[in-house]
Amino acid sequence: MAAHAVSPCTFFTYSFRMNLNIICALAENGAIGWQGSLLYYLPADLKHFKQLTTGHTVLMGRKTFESLPKGALPNRRNVVVTRQTDYTAPGIEVFHSLSEALAACAGDAEVFVIGGASVYAEAFPLAHRLYLTHIHATPAQADTFFPSFDLNDWVQEEEEHHEADERNEQPFTFACYRRKGGL
Repeated sequence: MAAHAVSPCTFFTYSFRMNLNIICALAENGAIGWQGSLLYYLPADLKHFKQLTTGHTVLMGRKTFESLPKGALPNRRNVVVTRQTDYTAPGIEVFHSLSEALAACAGDAEVFVIGGASVYAEAFPLAHRLYLTHIHATPAQADTFFPSFDLNDWVQEEEEHHEADERNEQPFTFACYRRKGGL
């Protein structure tokens, strides 16, 4: 299947129908992963992620998809971006560029970018909202980081703090930010 180029204007033509969201759990130093895995086990964050994304489209890079323990996430449209032209897996739709994937999602009301770092970086200028779990810790080791950004470009809409407990090893805060001025 030949990939076709999609003009950025195509995305903006349809963007009035789609909210592009970025969802991520990040440590105080911006770290998001180590050797293809999450840094911390926070069941409350996994539940929050599921509540926000169920029934919507999740868009991710190939490595993020391959890190999912059970493959495609249930009750969600799973969109994977990869440069591998022959890549397939059950329960996913494959695209070869972010712009191609976004054009295919143009009719979806909510799209959540769920990683990895390069997909976050490319999608960031187009995002309407950030759903971030701020983990109040700094890992000893990390090799994947969230793109740096200026919080002054965003309005915080929600914040919910949680202390560490018997199930969640670190304190964390759920926060939702909306881009100032829109796109």
